[in-house]
Amino acid sequence: ERSCCSASAVAQARSLAHSMGLPHFTLDLREPFRAGVVEPFIAGYAGGETPNPCVGCNGHVRLDAMLALADRLGCGSLATGHYARIAEPGDAHGPVLRAAADPAKDQTYMLAALDPGTLGRMRFPLGDLRKPRVREIAAQAGLAVADKVDSQDLCFLAGTDRARFLARHGGVEDEPGELVDVAGTTVGHHLGQHRFTVGQRRGLGIGDAPAPLYVLDKDAATGRVTVGPREALQTSRVAVRSARLHRHGARVDRVKLRYRARPLAARLLGDPDAGRHRTLAIELSEPVDGAAPGQLACLMDGELVVGWGTIARPGP
Repeated sequence: ERSCCSASAVAQARSLAHSMGLPHFTLDLREPFRAGVVEPFIAGYAGGETPNPCVGCNGHVRLDAMLALADRLGCGSLATGHYARIAEPGDAHGPVLRAAADPAKDQTYMLAALDPGTLGRMRFPLGDLRKPRVREIAAQAGLAVADKVDSQDLCFLAGTDRARFLARHGGVEDEPGELVDVAGTTVGHHLGQHRFTVGQRRGLGIGDAPAPLYVLDKDAATGRVTVGPREALQTSRVAVRSARLHRHGARVDRVKLRYRARPLAARLLGDPDAGRHRTLAIELSEPVDGAAPGQLACLMDGELVVGWGTIARPGP
């Protein structure tokens, strides 16, 4: 299993802890996980977006629950195996995340929604190490996980796929709809808009197109999925909602729009101060091939994560 929280992963963690003479605790977070991760995941796809459940889980569910357990155990800090670092701990607004030393394993995007108060109690001992060195240290210590395959799959999709999960747990059934071009002409049909994401190229089911087509937009109300050439994806403005800035907006000089994407040179429009914002507008230095609504926009100042927001559908 390639899920970080699968039953086999938990059993392996328990066995490893006991072999080192350490206690292992299991928290029952089924209800808060359902409310804070699964239900927003279902609602996002039903509403025509592409949500990122790991951001919500890390930001609002599991790490806060683990810190609550730490309080009960009399522990002041929580150390995890995330590849991330912490910077500016003395700032009045609290610390911020800093990208890990290993850019290939950096996980600050997935941790971006952490509250500064939570972040102030976190410790990331792997942040200054690269993954090969971590494996080397584990092997020297005789740990069975030294050569463990990296986790990739969503924990709650283990043994199934997204469409089946949405149907079984959220009632999001296939509803056939039209694939249309930018002029509104029908060029094909699909099984359900929730099966697509903005920027997707493969699996459109249009075999005779003269050039590759990409998903440009989805309309959950009508079930229409708009497709077009790659150049139609390009945008230099990205709108975000439910945003939070940990520092003044003038510090933002880059944005990361997908987990494995490179940060893009950018700035925030207006003069937003630190705090919560209903909406923010990002201007990119160069056009990007689409930004998927529902994904996180990680707002950065160099290596530092100074804010975040959820990518919104562009206005008319």
